[in-house]
Amino acid sequence: MPPPVGGALWTLAGDVRALLMLPAALAMQVAHPAVGAGVDEHSVFRTDPWGRGERSLRSLQLWIYGGERAAEEGRRLRALHKTIGGTDAHGRRYHALDPAYYAWVHATGYPVYRHGLGYLVRPLTEAQERLLYAEWLQVGRILGIHDRDMPQTIEDFWPYYRRILDEELEATVVVRELIATDIPVPAPDRGPLPVRLALRAFWPLLRRPFLRARAFLTVGLMPPEARAAIGLEWTPEQERRLRRLGRVVRAVVPVLPERLRYLPLARKARAEARAEARAAARRNR
Repeated sequence: MPPPVGGALWTLAGDVRALLMLPAALAMQVAHPAVGAGVDEHSVFRTDPWGRGERSLRSLQLWIYGGERAAEEGRRLRALHKTIGGTDAHGRRYHALDPAYYAWVHATGYPVYRHGLGYLVRPLTEAQERLLYAEWLQVGRILGIHDRDMPQTIEDFWPYYRRILDEELEATVVVRELIATDIPVPAPDRGPLPVRLALRAFWPLLRRPFLRARAFLTVGLMPPEARAAIGLEWTPEQERRLRRLGRVVRAVVPVLPERLRYLPLARKARAEARAEARAAARRNR
C-alpha cells in the first residue's frame, strides 16, 4: 500500500520544493560504485536528460499518489532493472536488483528529505522524522524491497547509513558529471511548444547558469556527512547563499496557488481526495 492520504509524503513529495532536493539524492545514489556504474553504462541521462528526468519524476509521484497503480509501478521498475548489470570501476560484478544496491537507492531519499526540509520548509520534529521514515519504508515495500533489506527503525537506519558513507561512497564518474558546470547538455525538450522554442534559442546563454545552479543545489542540499564522504567541497559563503535561498523559498512557495505549488499527479490526487472526503461527509449526514 502507498503512504496514506494526508501523511508526510502526501504533503511533501508533490510540492515543487521536492524538485530542488532530487539532485542531491541522485548524486548520493550514484556515489555508490555499483549504482554509478549501472547509470553510467545503461542510463540515457546524457543523451536524453529531460526525458529521463520526467520519467523518473512520474515514477516517484506514482509511488505516493498512484493508489493501486503504485504497486504496478514498483513491479514495472523491477522488470526494467532485471537486465542491468556489469562490472564497476573497481572490477566488481554488480546487478541493479542486488538487494544491497537497490535498497541504497531507496534509502537516500530519507536523509535528503530530512536535511532539505530544514532549508526549504522547516526542520522536522522527532515525531515527524519517525513518521517520514515509516512512510519511506512503505515506499520501499512498493518497490519490492524486503523488510530484511531495509533498517526498520530510525535507530537502525543511522548506523547502516554511516557504514555506507564510510565504506562505499566515492566521487564516481557520474557524480562528477552531476556537479560539472562545463559539460554539454541538450536544451530542454519538454513543456509547451513556445517554451521549448524559447529555451532552445537561448540555451547557449542559459546552459552554464543552469549547470551552476544544479551543482549548487546538488551539493548544498546533500547532508553534510554524505558530502564529506564523497569528497565534495562546500564553503561558508555557499552555505550563506543556500540559507538566503531557503528563506525566499519558504516565503514564496506557501502562498502560490495549488496549480503552481504542486506537481500534476499530486494536484490530481489531492483534488480526488477532497472530492471523496466531501462525498463521504454527505453520506454521513
